[in-house]
Amino acid sequence: MWVFYVISLPLTLGMVILTLRYFAGPEVPRYVLFTVGYTWFCSLSIIMLVPADIWTTKFDLSNGGISFFWSWSYWSTFLLTWAVVPLIQGFEDAGDFTVAERFKTSIHANLVFYLIVGSIGFFGLVLLIMLNKIRRGGVLGFAMACSNTFGLVTGVFLLGFGLSEIPKGLWRNADWTTRQKVLSHKIAKMAVKLDDAHQELSNAIVVAQATSNQMSKRDPLRPYMDVIDNMLTQTFRQDPSFKPQGGRLGENDMDYDADEKSMATLRRHLRCAREQYYRYKSEYMSYVSEALELEDTIKNYERGSSTEWKYISSFRPTRNGKIGSLLDTTEFFWRCILRKQLEKLLAILLGTMSAAILLAEATLLPSGVDLSLFSILINSVGRQEILVQVLAFIPLMYMCICTYYSLFKVGMLMFYSLTPRQTSSVSLLMICSMVARYAPPISYNFLNLISLDSKSTIFEKHMGKINDAVSFFGDGFNRIYPLIMVVYTLLVASNFFDRVIGFFGSWMRLKIQTEADDTDGFDPSGMIILQKERSWLEQGEKVGEHVIPLARNFNSVDIESANDSTSQDKVALEMKAASSLVNNHTKGSPSNPMKEEVGRRYGSSREAMSSKYAAIREQQVRQGNSKPAEKNIASAKVSLLGAGNSNSNNLVGGASAGLASKWESMKNGFQSFKANMGAKKFLPMRQGLETKLDSLNSSSESLDEIFQRLKRPTVDHGDLNDEDEGGSG
Repeated sequence: MWVFYVISLPLTLGMVILTLRYFAGPEVPRYVLFTVGYTWFCSLSIIMLVPADIWTTKFDLSNGGISFFWSWSYWSTFLLTWAVVPLIQGFEDAGDFTVAERFKTSIHANLVFYLIVGSIGFFGLVLLIMLNKIRRGGVLGFAMACSNTFGLVTGVFLLGFGLSEIPKGLWRNADWTTRQKVLSHKIAKMAVKLDDAHQELSNAIVVAQATSNQMSKRDPLRPYMDVIDNMLTQTFRQDPSFKPQGGRLGENDMDYDADEKSMATLRRHLRCAREQYYRYKSEYMSYVSEALELEDTIKNYERGSSTEWKYISSFRPTRNGKIGSLLDTTEFFWRCILRKQLEKLLAILLGTMSAAILLAEATLLPSGVDLSLFSILINSVGRQEILVQVLAFIPLMYMCICTYYSLFKVGMLMFYSLTPRQTSSVSLLMICSMVARYAPPISYNFLNLISLDSKSTIFEKHMGKINDAVSFFGDGFNRIYPLIMVVYTLLVASNFFDRVIGFFGSWMRLKIQTEADDTDGFDPSGMIILQKERSWLEQGEKVGEHVIPLARNFNSVDIESANDSTSQDKVALEMKAASSLVNNHTKGSPSNPMKEEVGRRYGSSREAMSSKYAAIREQQVRQGNSKPAEKNIASAKVSLLGAGNSNSNNLVGGASAGLASKWESMKNGFQSFKANMGAKKFLPMRQGLETKLDSLNSSSESLDEIFQRLKRPTVDHGDLNDEDEGGSG
């Protein structure tokens, strides 16, 4: 027992604190941190109690302390999950301006949910009583059984997905080429999401400031508007580098000043837009940093002997002295040699553990046969308390990681987000609620894998077996449901569901996106963005500072087919520029298949690339026809960079002052594109590009106008067409 009190409890507390500090956003209040931390602590305590429960049950030791801790942890998580956390979650999600109104909104939303669920549960309970499926006095057992059965049935699918994907993902990402492909896709996708989030936040700021400008100081709603103005002031003060652009007013965007509820809606919309923008920005910066570090690792691996086996990083200055030289050498061997091999070794170990868990689950149905590797190991070590609890803790924790990995993967597609240092209060509360709901079923599932000579643990005495508590589920339910997980895991590991979804193309929306979907080749826009980020980093800029206009330039055009020759030439130019960057990036790579893969992908995917980069000409014609409309909308624009009415002009002046220097760096980048294509004998770039770039230094133009000018044709492309046809002939 001393192992649990001395090691397990402090370890659990430390895990909770570190996890909260890593994921919680800067604006999460303390009461939310305390609630989430306490819920996680109680949930993990249930898991930590299982090895101690196995030890005391196996040797008939005193287990009064285990019983107390188990009851405290279980009922604490039950109360938090179904009452406290939903109430605080609704309170945090509400946009009302007073505490009472926020609680009223939260209570109303939760009452609606619980009335619907309670009505369904009550109807089912009455039906089962009428059918004599529940014994007298077994209502509480029925409630616990239903709760645990939901966790067990859904948990087997979550566990099965994690048992397959975690080892496969570790093995796949250990390969540098594969990881580069995955990151190129992630960067391209996240840049587009960040661009959209930036546009959404800009629109929200426009609406908020337009509403503030039209509201008089004597308006009864003015105090609420002042709260929203303070949010804008705080946003610009905390992040001076944020520069809204392109925000416009919609048809119904001036209706927020009708009453207090509409003002609350405006406040919530602004807060959600801000949280989404900084969440995507954090993920984008994380992917770009990882990709740049991976490039550094590959370069150091290639020229290891020439640098005397020292690691040279583009993110930090060179270390000096003997200690610095030793640290550089140590970092070289870790990043370039040891880390890759350890990841593969870990993938093999976790794959073996997944196979052992599947074997143990598959052999639960035959009685009298114990083929569980974990049960055999625990029964073979005798009365060694530390070994018994360690052998029980490691596979149990791995099962928890697999289940929660799948839970977060599915949840982030629909319900919440989990982003390092940018997770909002609402997401943290929803995640802690889901973690608490699955802790008892995971523990229950693991105890079924351990043979204790027909002895019942404290956990089972309190929970009871499902088929004993409620005969409705059948006598062999505990032994049958694990087979479902085994079959499902084997189907996932063999990519059966991907093949079925691929066969029925209309089902693609049901597919859970994994990293394996991004390993078929490099994304050209991701490679271009990564190349630009490296050039800006070398010039002393920060990662992600210029991604908004860059992402809009490469991805905001309408994806429609264009049949005119000018559009086709521009598409060919973009394709060759992207291929040039990929080839330059992979030149000298330790694995030659990278070049072959890139050439195969882009050589056979010209039509797909054309769909991605075509229709620029058509968009330009559409822009020319919409100039009168733009003039009408221009009158609805308001100041984006002002935190209030008084300091708007100062902020706009500060934004204009730094525009010339930024575009000077972009000029150098486009000139480097020209040099790369000239060296590779690609199609010549449009004449007059340098002249156009030189004229972009005027600080009076917005970034949107500059990019529109970049997209407009300036020369006759007839010669370009002839040259391209001659080259192809």
